[in-house]
Amino acid sequence: MQNSAFQFKFADLELDVVQIEQLMGYKVGESHEAISELTDKLLKEAGTICNIKAEFRIFPLVSFVDPEKSIEINGFIFNVKKIVYGQLKRAESIAVFLCTAGPEIGIRSRTAMNDGDLLTGYIYDVIGSAIAEGAADLMQGNLQEAVSAESKKITNRYSPGYCGWDVAEQHKLFQLMRDNYCGIKLNDSALMNPEKSVSGFIGIGGHVRYNPYTCGLCDMKDCIYRNIKV
Repeated sequence: MQNSAFQFKFADLELDVVQIEQLMGYKVGESHEAISELTDKLLKEAGTICNIKAEFRIFPLVSFVDPEKSIEINGFIFNVKKIVYGQLKRAESIAVFLCTAGPEIGIRSRTAMNDGDLLTGYIYDVIGSAIAEGAADLMQGNLQEAVSAESKKITNRYSPGYCGWDVAEQHKLFQLMRDNYCGIKLNDSALMNPEKSVSGFIGIGGHVRYNPYTCGLCDMKDCIYRNIKV
């Protein structure tokens, strides 16, 4: 089993005001100047407070059970459902991953909202999501580089809570990542702490494929990344 862990700098993510405004629903050039200025200010603050970490562990012995659309890894059975199963079933191994923006940006978001500054809280929230996903992008790029030396490819990443995969299965996923480098914990409802974190599976193999655009596969209608290419 191969393990890799990463500590990323905020600058590595190359986030900018335009990207955050797009995630907020603005088209390029449509946002108000005051919002752009506030977003720029909060992005700069985010760069000083985030503790951006990521890791993956590759599990080479996996079993696919077609009738149940489930995947067995180290004795844990994941009922990933039809969509995720279809994207991963040709994999020879599975990378289980975790990524986090760290706790502080979530704290800033909640504090601002509790103080009645809903706009600042919302922008912090969007920035935190972008940081976690940006860390996942960098992690995935490192994984692709690691497996390409063996002439293998990777799939997109898939997370509990999406495409019918029950978020409660986070508990089993975290059993595979005990004492994780990212320091992420789960509550009883399978929500992650820090909340600006990402987890899931990536398939690896000679016959898997990466889809450049997968919103059509996902059933999460309120995702901030739906129909946005950043």
